[in-house]
Amino acid sequence: MKAQPTIRNRYILLGDIFFMITAVLGSYMLRLEMGPAFFLYLPSAYWMVGVTLLVKPLVYYFFSMYRRLWLYASVQELKLIVVSVTAASVLVSLAMVGLFTLGAFSAFPRSVLVIDWLLSLLLVGGLRFTVRLLAENKVLASIPHRTSPAKRVLIIGAGDAGAMVVRELQKNPQVGLVPVGFLDDNASKQNQQIYGVPVVGTLSDLARGLDNRRVDEVIIAIPSAPGRVVRLVADVCRLRSKPFRTMPGIYELLGGKVSVSRLREVQIVDLLRRESVQVEDERVGEILSNRAVLVTGAGGSIGRELCRQIARWGPSELILLGHGENSIFEAMLDLRESFPSVVMRPVICDVRDLPRLQNIFDRHNPKIVFHAAAHKHVPMMEINAEEAVTNNILGTRNVVEAAMMNEVEKLVMISTDKAIRPVNIMGATKRMAEMIVLNEGRRSGQAFSVVRFGNVLGSRGSVVPLFKRQIARGGPVTVTHPDMQRYFMTIPEAVHLVLQAAAIGTGGETFVLNMGEQIRILDLAEDLIRLSGLEPGRDIEIVFTGIRPGEKLSEDLWDEQHTFEPTSHPDIYRLVSQEDLNARELERVVYELIALANEAEPTEIVKLLDKAIPDSAVLSAPPMDLTEIE
Repeated sequence: MKAQPTIRNRYILLGDIFFMITAVLGSYMLRLEMGPAFFLYLPSAYWMVGVTLLVKPLVYYFFSMYRRLWLYASVQELKLIVVSVTAASVLVSLAMVGLFTLGAFSAFPRSVLVIDWLLSLLLVGGLRFTVRLLAENKVLASIPHRTSPAKRVLIIGAGDAGAMVVRELQKNPQVGLVPVGFLDDNASKQNQQIYGVPVVGTLSDLARGLDNRRVDEVIIAIPSAPGRVVRLVADVCRLRSKPFRTMPGIYELLGGKVSVSRLREVQIVDLLRRESVQVEDERVGEILSNRAVLVTGAGGSIGRELCRQIARWGPSELILLGHGENSIFEAMLDLRESFPSVVMRPVICDVRDLPRLQNIFDRHNPKIVFHAAAHKHVPMMEINAEEAVTNNILGTRNVVEAAMMNEVEKLVMISTDKAIRPVNIMGATKRMAEMIVLNEGRRSGQAFSVVRFGNVLGSRGSVVPLFKRQIARGGPVTVTHPDMQRYFMTIPEAVHLVLQAAAIGTGGETFVLNMGEQIRILDLAEDLIRLSGLEPGRDIEIVFTGIRPGEKLSEDLWDEQHTFEPTSHPDIYRLVSQEDLNARELERVVYELIALANEAEPTEIVKLLDKAIPDSAVLSAPPMDLTEIE
């Protein structure tokens, strides 16, 4: 990319010196109109020029007027100009009044001080904004001429994000997008203009706007747009074969900037977007800032996002614990780019290795622990029951034991809706892991809690990446059952829920998120096919493969037989009670499960899980066929 032209600040300084002299002499000429009095007061003008050249450059330097790239001058720089010019003029005025009092010159028109201030504002500000204008024109002139015509785009949303998009498109014509209008439901913005682009109607006028203004593309510039808005735009654009993009969501903007380069094609996550989960930043910050925080499973989808959001709060140390060296290495690279000042410790460790785990806790002494390490793939765990037990159950027990021995203040375990009335081994082992955490939290009084949520879009092994691969190779897209439905949330939403639970948890609680209605998997598949520019049934076939062993048509976030209550957070609920094993029985079952896993007895593992967990139906699931994993 060609570098943008700049004008060195040494030339700005030379220009300032010239205009300082011009402002002083100009103020005298305006005040005295070159009459006889002008020459009477001329000695004081010489003194004022000298004082100005001595004082003003130093004041301007103090206010960083020579450490700015004026190509990017904005309202903030305008405020800086006013403050620095005013401060310099005040000092010059005091010096001139003092010199006059001491008799340095016999005549001095005090009104020239005000005139000099006004002229300095005009000349100093004008110089800098002229630099910006010339630099921008030079940038535009240096852009190669496009051989293809620019696309006409309609902007949905005339707020700050929409204005940023238009400004970026106007500054970067090489992108080939020309804004022709806004649509916004705010009545006060109708028939107004932003950067010369008119607001031409409301969202209900989208279809008419696409036709009347010969629009080639649509940009949704509402980072917090609810699902209904995105779906409405998607449906209208699809019917008229118009592509559309969306600004990143609010969580994606954390720690970054909005620019035209961040615009992306709409993905399935945009169509599922609900009102964003609210985050009480102050409470989250209180528990994370300047504390040592450890995340297990830090290389996974949830673990990595946890680390990213935790790093925002400036922990004293962030320990990334994971079993896969490649995933931890990639997570470190990603985090260090965004948070170079945060102390990060990559640790390769299997949570099933208790001595190694205890050594890590002893060395780093974490005060907050987020336990995200787990095997989560349902079909894979059906044929690897021993691994599910040792990783999900033994691993969780080890983390809890190490946390208790090192007096960890808060521990939050990430769980799943599949742990409720489990019908598969993965869900059953996660339910046992929940009991381990909750039992220790109640027994010790420590703030050990569980966060339970549904499927996470875009995570490794989730349905969306699978659908994308199937679409890329021309189909078919495989859906197990037309009525299969799940709760869905984005990775950032899931992480914010976990952080919020850590903030409000006192110990022994299970938190669940109000995730709205479940979404049909068939609807996801059809939407993703359409967003790929294809039509379901015509371009990409959808094939129903039948429910796999260990699957339910729909999931539950809590057992309907149990009650739950609201918390201080409007989107989080706390289970009041649920049927758990008592401490002695839990210890016995966990011991037996680990022994069976070490003896490679998957059948006996399933029997024991089904017997021990209330309302479990693991035993009723048929054997898994290796060909059904994908």
